[in-house]
Amino acid sequence: MRPFDVPQKHEVSDQNKQILEDLESKIGFVPNIYATYAYSDTALGRYLTFSNAKTSLSNKEKEVVNLVVSQVNGCTYCQAAHTQMGKMNGYSDDQILEIRSGKASFDAKTDALVSLTKAIIKDRGQIDDQLLADFFNAGYTKENLVDVIVAVGDKTTTNLLHNVTQIPVDFPEAPALEETALETESA
Repeated sequence: MRPFDVPQKHEVSDQNKQILEDLESKIGFVPNIYATYAYSDTALGRYLTFSNAKTSLSNKEKEVVNLVVSQVNGCTYCQAAHTQMGKMNGYSDDQILEIRSGKASFDAKTDALVSLTKAIIKDRGQIDDQLLADFFNAGYTKENLVDVIVAVGDKTTTNLLHNVTQIPVDFPEAPALEETALETESA
């Protein structure tokens, strides 16, 4: 058992209390992961500024990155949260499972994004030239590439926070994947 409880609003700095109250008013509750960031007087604000910054990626594309990175990093919290967010952005349950498994047969451009994102996180940026060519041939730009890399870093930060703290997941559990491309490649 990890020694991390989810801090309550009265236990965090005034600045973090205001951020958590703003989150609660916008989304109806304070996700445990954001409250956990509030253990630090500065991390929650820094993270939200980073995470909510303007990007060339659409919301759907950001969710692809979030789902793939969270799956590779084994973050059950983010798998659950981004399964819900993926649905809110128009992906079906089957599409979300396929994205998490490392493919997107339903759309060639999305498949190029999934493949590149998976390689970036699994291979720590040491990607195959063909994956990069496929990404650009699918219609993505150098700006999109930089924004994918930034999004990988963004999601990795939260994945690590949850994987270390093991705070409770407060979203519906993401369905478990059966044998996936991600699992068979690491075997």
